[in-house]
Amino acid sequence: MARAFSIMLAVQCVSLLAAPAASAQTGGLPAGPGVDLVEGYCGTCHRPGLIARSTGYTRDGWDHLTATMIDLDGDPVVRDRILDYLATNFPPNDRRAATLVDGPLQIAFTEWVVPTLGQRSRDPVEAPDGAIWWAGQWGNLIGRIDPANGEMTEYPLPSGAMPHSVLIGPDGDVWYTGNRNATMGRLDPATGEITEYPMPDPAARDPHTAVFDAAGILWFTLQQSNMVGRLDPMTGEIRLATMPSPGSRPYGIVLDAGGTPWVACNGHNCLVSIDPMTMALDEVELPNPETTVRRLDIAEDGTIWYVNSSQGRLGRYDPATGAIEEWPSPSGPGSHPYALAVVDGIVWYNESGVRPDPLVRFDPATETFLSWPIPSGEVHAGIVRHMRPTADGDLLIHQSATNRIIRVELPATMN
Repeated sequence: MARAFSIMLAVQCVSLLAAPAASAQTGGLPAGPGVDLVEGYCGTCHRPGLIARSTGYTRDGWDHLTATMIDLDGDPVVRDRILDYLATNFPPNDRRAATLVDGPLQIAFTEWVVPTLGQRSRDPVEAPDGAIWWAGQWGNLIGRIDPANGEMTEYPLPSGAMPHSVLIGPDGDVWYTGNRNATMGRLDPATGEITEYPMPDPAARDPHTAVFDAAGILWFTLQQSNMVGRLDPMTGEIRLATMPSPGSRPYGIVLDAGGTPWVACNGHNCLVSIDPMTMALDEVELPNPETTVRRLDIAEDGTIWYVNSSQGRLGRYDPATGAIEEWPSPSGPGSHPYALAVVDGIVWYNESGVRPDPLVRFDPATETFLSWPIPSGEVHAGIVRHMRPTADGDLLIHQSATNRIIRVELPATMN
């Protein structure tokens, strides 16, 4: 049933794109043969202006990239006109070239290409049985990979859920954030049954990222709503709190060793802690007023590592002393660090604003960087929006633009 859904969704998308002129969103693309098709087909799902800001590709590269979004094999004339236009007007360029840092360590990538086209797979997480779950946000689904045999199953979600993230509950159920229909969702993997928990306030529109504490309470952010929330799965009760500063856009959320949730601010120069009992919020102001933070994680010593996304820097905050320190990311101010995880004391993150989009390793003991290009088939077209460790110390990442889930074998776990 789940596979049938993925095929049906792809067919529906292609059918929708069959009449591009009616819904085209012009994006200032250069005139030329095929521009109307590009504006129509590409503009159905995203702004054509994104093409102009890309790093460009060869014709084969554009063929590979567009094939992860839409199946045009049934109309080769249209496909060829689109590819000819893209290759002619947007060949490869080096405007966003990454600065890769070589070194003695090696890592290995294992890729899975998920079934439904254009779903923007993201936020993979490992379940206790070793299965990998992901959120297919644009496909309105969550999926499961069996790493032993590569088998994948996709589960359609209630209309309009558009899951932003997925995580595993204490009882093994799979939870997702209903980013478009203002719900938290719970899937029973054994039965496929889904339970929704709607937000109690109409102003709470967009559940974003979530984490369970040791007591089984689910904490989550609501970015555009400028709120954080708390859900008790035993009772279904949801409590909400508004961020101290307007426009903070709470994004990533993690728990410290004492069970206190910490939140990253993607619209303000702050980190915010939540009192688990009262939901009182305490804001930590970061030094540069232009700072915005996508993701954060906490090391074993209690220090909080964060990506200063807007400034192209990696940061560390020590709650015990209040000390804040930052390091420039290798690819510079425009590198836009995004996802982040601390594994065995080493900080891992990606640079999303450059191509190839690198996975970066930072060793706090030596304050040194290493980086590797993240594979994405035959092109580099990120983005990693979240990363999480596995039970054995590997790392799960993704390439949402090309529908890939990726396991990274880190140096400490390699033979």
